[in-house]
Amino acid sequence: QLQLVESGGGVVQPGGSLRLSCAASGDTLNIYAIGWFRQATGKEREGTLCISSDGTTFSTGSVKERFTISRDNAKNTVYLQMNSLKPADTAVYYCAAAEYSLGYFCDADGGVEYGYWGQGPQVTVSS
Repeated sequence: QLQLVESGGGVVQPGGSLRLSCAASGDTLNIYAIGWFRQATGKEREGTLCISSDGTTFSTGSVKERFTISRDNAKNTVYLQMNSLKPADTAVYYCAAAEYSLGYFCDADGGVEYGYWGQGPQVTVSS
């Protein structure tokens, strides 16, 4: 069974950058679409970006062009590069895996297709 483990969270100053990693085990990651989601204290979980199994990316628009998503199938890992971080980006960040019949599609907002979730590292943006 697929298992996801995130890493790379921490504390960063406003304007700084962090890269989160989502490493998979138990299955081959390249057959899955991967989404990154976040949940701030007291708020609902929201989607940010996703990357389909063939590498097509989609965004919800919540992070504009500050965040990018990429995947390295050889390393069974997906990355979330976060730049120009703001205090409003403070949240627990989760990666999740979904299986779609269309290799070029994923839903950055979420959906029932996301059946595997990581544990969620904390990202805190504060001076």
